[in-house]
Amino acid sequence: MAYMPYLSIVSPVYKTGEILLALVGQLEEVLTPINKDYEIILVDDGSPDSSWSQVLRLCERDSRIKGVLLSRNFGQHAALTAGLEMAKGEWIVVMDSDLQDLPREISRLHAKALEGYEVVVARRSDRKDSFFRRGVSRIFNSLITRWTGMKADHTVANFGIYSSRVIKEVLRFKESVQLFPVIVNWTGFRRGWVDVEHGERASGKSEYNLKKLMMLALNSILAYSDKPLRYVVKLGLVISLLSFVLAIVTLIRYLRGDIIVAGYTSLILSIWFLSGLILLTLGLVGLYIGRTFEEVKKRPRFIVDRVVDHSSSQQ
Repeated sequence: MAYMPYLSIVSPVYKTGEILLALVGQLEEVLTPINKDYEIILVDDGSPDSSWSQVLRLCERDSRIKGVLLSRNFGQHAALTAGLEMAKGEWIVVMDSDLQDLPREISRLHAKALEGYEVVVARRSDRKDSFFRRGVSRIFNSLITRWTGMKADHTVANFGIYSSRVIKEVLRFKESVQLFPVIVNWTGFRRGWVDVEHGERASGKSEYNLKKLMMLALNSILAYSDKPLRYVVKLGLVISLLSFVLAIVTLIRYLRGDIIVAGYTSLILSIWFLSGLILLTLGLVGLYIGRTFEEVKKRPRFIVDRVVDHSSSQQ
């Protein structure tokens, strides 16, 4: 029978090499009282700093720590998926490695899960991010909620505890564009929340700037919803109806002799407006075709360069 630890901690690593020792130390203090049977999976997402060398040192020190090195930077959600595929625990904790997700909150998340929840997410009531970063996050989540129909909460990120059953279902999703909180929410398992303290970022700065978040929002909307196409169809129907009414009015005015010379201004404005609408529609359809093209290629979401797991050699 395959070895199954009680807890798995999955944490993507990018430019946080200098604080990994502190992260693991805090995790060990928190996890040991809960259950000594745990594993910590650190996924290096092609980090350009010393992160991988630190991961190797930690793996040598404790066989419960496992390292995954991706061949290049594939993005946080791809790195997270790589770690989840390796996780074997009955419960899986997902958290960032920058110490903004405080390890001490895991015990509260675990206690809440034991009340009968399959998913318990951390709700950051007081985010320790800049005003700009919080504002961008609100806009991003509002766009996702509005255009995909799936609720996205700006106070909730990846940090939480999930049953192995939930993670098994999440890993069945094969889209190239994935938002972990949105997918978990879509699965529909019983869900709980815990208000947690949000820590200051201990190292570096967030890689999600306004441009990256807006591109992620656009890709997510195209991947999870056809609402933009529906809105364009509705807009086309409204314009067609108005055009029909305007044509009837124009014909009546012509028959009554009110129109002698056709209006140049109205003609030019109509041409420009309808041409712009047609180009907008073609562009939107083109984006969906492009997204479909990316999906049918079925390229891997990430490539694992190396896995370090000393526990397998000790069993």
